[in-house]
Amino acid sequence: MKLIQTLLVHPPIFDFTAYDFWLRPYGMMRAAAQLADVCRFTYFDYLAAVKKNSWGRGRFEEITVAKPEAFRDIPRRFRRFGKPRAEFQELLRSYAFDIVLIQTSMTYWYPGVREVVEDIRMIQPAAKIVLGGVYATLCAKHAGRLGADLVIQGANLVPLYQMLAIEPARERSHVYTLEENVDVGVLKLGDGCPFQCTYCAAPIMWKGFKPRDLDECVEDFRRLTAAGAKDIAFYDDALLYRADEILLPFLDAINTGNGKSRTVRFHTPNALNARFVTPEPARRMVNAGFASFFLGFESGAEAWQTATGGKVSAGEFEAAVNYLREAGASAIFAYILAGHPDADAQETENSILLARRLGVRVMLSEFSPIPGTVDGLKCTQWADLTEPLSHNKTAFAMRRLGAGRLNRLKDMAREAYSRPA
Repeated sequence: MKLIQTLLVHPPIFDFTAYDFWLRPYGMMRAAAQLADVCRFTYFDYLAAVKKNSWGRGRFEEITVAKPEAFRDIPRRFRRFGKPRAEFQELLRSYAFDIVLIQTSMTYWYPGVREVVEDIRMIQPAAKIVLGGVYATLCAKHAGRLGADLVIQGANLVPLYQMLAIEPARERSHVYTLEENVDVGVLKLGDGCPFQCTYCAAPIMWKGFKPRDLDECVEDFRRLTAAGAKDIAFYDDALLYRADEILLPFLDAINTGNGKSRTVRFHTPNALNARFVTPEPARRMVNAGFASFFLGFESGAEAWQTATGGKVSAGEFEAAVNYLREAGASAIFAYILAGHPDADAQETENSILLARRLGVRVMLSEFSPIPGTVDGLKCTQWADLTEPLSHNKTAFAMRRLGAGRLNRLKDMAREAYSRPA
């Protein structure tokens, strides 16, 4: 059987800031596993970091570019992050492809997707182009105007199978290792989230919460470590939910549950729900080799937490920090939102001070209004949600709070990050 020549692309980013925070095209890796029997893959990753730190994170290549008109009021330099455009064009001139699958991420990063589509149409106009991922799901109509042949929403790959006139050999849940040698890998033990936070896209991307098959997760881990991964980031939105049934059996199955792994470090960039950090999971995670613990605190204001879904209280956050520290964790971080439409009720400054008092490093997360969410609908006075560039977190937070207040919050967060109490 003739294999389908398939190009997989992780596009460049156009934004004010970007950093390789264990950023990998996980959705595309899952899709590739379904097609592995009928496709021959070539992978082009614009976002391979040029210099990495001891945890496998790092900076992208970057150049300053002209700001879009939508950002004329934002006093920041605008950049293109990723490999030079000419490298991708040279690949397209060297090899012929039947189909190109493009991973999309943040909605406001679509200019990078558009650049990739333009180059494919210019050099290989006969190739079929398919978009999938976050932007393709949340802004499907907008994505459809970029010139792709197909826009995949969510995890439904049936339209892709129909385009290729194939059926997957068997249902697979595992990921496909896109590179022969990797230093960083990503994993998910479950899809979706049981919570309904009013600012989060998870309930739109996935309906409910579904754990993945344990054997498939273990296979993912073993594939990644066999390929050389030394740092593995969990992309779960609810990693500690039902930990006794999901996370802890996984740690047992990879034989790190009773002793610290000497070969791999685990990280939690998608945030842990502090409510589920109790002594036993904390101890088991530290022993298994978790090197960093990112807690989704968002705000210590009780009324704000209740109004946005009641994910975690200040008391639960403090207890989680204590449990982690007692278990031996040293790198504990807290995400705190800045620029939420109800920012005054959020008490951001007090939340930063609370985290610092507990000795936690603060990661200030600028709010992005997500179309289709309750809180996104509150943002129409600051953003035109039909234009994905208006979802940009830097631009929105600055317009919502003003440059002065936002900069003060950033200074507070940097102080808490560099010198926790």
